Amino acid sequence: MSHIHVFDPALCCSTGVCGTDIDQALVTFAADVEWARQQGAAIERFNLAQQPTAFAARPVIVRLLERSGPAALPVVLVDGEVAMAGRYPQRAELAQWSGLEVSRTIPVATSCCSGPDCC
Repeated sequence: MSHIHVFDPALCCSTGVCGTDIDQALVTFAADVEWARQQGAAIERFNLAQQPTAFAARPVIVRLLERSGPAALPVVLVDGEVAMAGRYPQRAELAQWSGLEVSRTIPVATSCCSGPDCC
């Protein structure tokens, strides 16, 4: 199984999903990472604000940041090679890189109500 390393821009916490102004892309990505990990994927995330040495330790990340600046973040490495930069991958991309299958079934709510008095 491949190892995926995600190099996040400077975030307030390890996932960036906190505070009052939450970025939906971060919420979705955090959920997708959790899903992939539960399926056995090996994914590590590094936050520039909290783990700058992880960035400095990888020459490919240093060169990318020198060339493109912080707009290149997030950067995703798959087995040490740049797989994506500038946006977060979708669940299907995480699955592909990890060798996982994504269920095509989309859960559909049968009702928003729990009884006759709720809507």
